[in-house]
Amino acid sequence: MKLVAVSAGLSQPSSTRLLADRLVQATRARLEEPAAGAPVEARVIELRDLAGDIANALVTGFPNTRLREAVDAVTGADGLVAVTPVFTASYSGLFKSFVDVLDPDALAGVPVLVAATGGTARHSLVLEHAMRPLFAYLRAVVVPTAVYAASEDWGGGGDAFTEGLAERVGRAGAELAGLMTGQAATRRRPAEPGDDVDAVVPFEEQLAALRP
Repeated sequence: MKLVAVSAGLSQPSSTRLLADRLVQATRARLEEPAAGAPVEARVIELRDLAGDIANALVTGFPNTRLREAVDAVTGADGLVAVTPVFTASYSGLFKSFVDVLDPDALAGVPVLVAATGGTARHSLVLEHAMRPLFAYLRAVVVPTAVYAASEDWGGGGDAFTEGLAERVGRAGAELAGLMTGQAATRRRPAEPGDDVDAVVPFEEQLAALRP
């Protein structure tokens, strides 16, 4: 199975990249459990390294070889982790510019885990008012748990009303792994007479499949 993460962090090292790595690790660990038994090919794409290529593609309409390879990796993934820093209460311009390069139908039906980083917890709703609607528009299947990491979350254990970052990362990774294995099994089953090949599995059924 192919698991791809997109990190839109600008600094190096980057807390955005660190969060992407943790989410990939959590998802991969669940996919490689004996019960799942799915060998995983994981990759993290740093948009920082593609910033000039993305800008040129937006102007010319033609991605170069390096950007095309990254786009093909994202659109060919069985599961996607998308992580952006928060700027002006929304996703970064670099992150949105990369999404604008993608074909509007390229992520239809793909399980996606959305995450973001920021300096303060007050920006955490960016996941619900910006990231989730963006991928819903692209008809991706967004996992229920979105992960936001503020500066104080790194090394913190949460409080009486919230889980710590490690718990949220683990839960989101498990949800993404569940959707990935469920959709892979559906793709592997040969079509039978009477099957509706265009049928969409209701989101409620997908959530039910994640519960023990």
